[in-house]
Amino acid sequence: MTFSISKAMGGALLVGGTAIGAGMLALPVVTAAGGFLPATVIYIICWLFSVCTGLLLLEVCLWMPNDANIISMAKHLLGPVGKIAAWILYLFLFYCLTVAYVAGGGFFTSSLFGGYLPHYLGVIIFTGVFGYCVYLGTAIVDRINFFLMIGLLVAFLAFITVGISHVRFEAFKSIAWLPAFMGLPVIFTSFSFQGIIPSLTTYMKRNPKGVRFAIFVGTSLPFVFYMIWEFLILGLVPTRSLIEAEANGWTAVEPLRHLFPYSPIYTIGQFFGGFALTTSFLGVTLGLLDFLSDGLQIAKVGMKKVFLCLLIFVPAAVISIINPTIFLTALGYAGGVGCALLLGLLPVIMIWVGRYVKGFSELHTQLKGGKVMLLILAAFVVFELVIELFKEVF
Repeated sequence: MTFSISKAMGGALLVGGTAIGAGMLALPVVTAAGGFLPATVIYIICWLFSVCTGLLLLEVCLWMPNDANIISMAKHLLGPVGKIAAWILYLFLFYCLTVAYVAGGGFFTSSLFGGYLPHYLGVIIFTGVFGYCVYLGTAIVDRINFFLMIGLLVAFLAFITVGISHVRFEAFKSIAWLPAFMGLPVIFTSFSFQGIIPSLTTYMKRNPKGVRFAIFVGTSLPFVFYMIWEFLILGLVPTRSLIEAEANGWTAVEPLRHLFPYSPIYTIGQFFGGFALTTSFLGVTLGLLDFLSDGLQIAKVGMKKVFLCLLIFVPAAVISIINPTIFLTALGYAGGVGCALLLGLLPVIMIWVGRYVKGFSELHTQLKGGKVMLLILAAFVVFELVIELFKEVF
């Protein structure tokens, strides 16, 4: 079956754009103690895992009617219990991400005023302005997001140009594997795109070859972005400063303020962080709004839409104000629990049931390796959950 290269590239950009977001700001912080080489290895592992689980979800989509979503897939393959579990995990994941982005957006807004604006006012302003954009609807968000994505790309290229000459290559000698794996939950979040596979499958007219192309090429984009970002930040910021940033729940941009107070490096990094936070906030909360509207059967009109928006933004803002340093913690919960179970383990379980219990056709098989491959993927999810539990206990 042939496919359009232009449409496949569009799908790849959709995959890459979904994965790349504010989680990128946390990556060098949570991997700094391990060093550049261990971080690279873990990025490769998570990249491959995301490709595998994306292919598994594609296979499930090909079993299902057109426009089926993860919730309906779970219900069809795993019954009412599967549907309820998917519902809970979906809400948990998206609320964790919303809290993280609101907290980070509050810091960004405060920093625009030189740090003189209290964090709680930064949270209120950021949530109020961009929450209102979400209330106005998809068309408005799409226009704003277009300009923000241009700003994000320009800021990233400018950061590379200005920062590359300040990189200290001796910083890459450090190697510590155990501390590096502690960043796994956040890395999980940063490679997550699997939730758009149902929409991508419909967009590609259920052409498996085209969707596979979009998955492989699309997931390569965040991998390249993250490696460049990791290289620059670890080369610019001493490890001790990044470890301090993790302890304080800061993004990778905050240490630049102290190290390069009179350099454009911090200013450019600050705007890059702001663009990343805002685009992620708009995408996640718009998706959550649609999910709640559909799940609760509440139309997105008038005061009903206001109620849905309040249901999203008020809890996130309150949590962020009460705990200003929750950015990294919320991302860890999102990846360590939400992404791991909803986008990692659930596809494995659905494929196992579909292939070996319900006997769906093997003509649609997208990932080779049979039961052994599924068990390896499931074991990796369990390993990641153990790391998240270890971090919370110790």
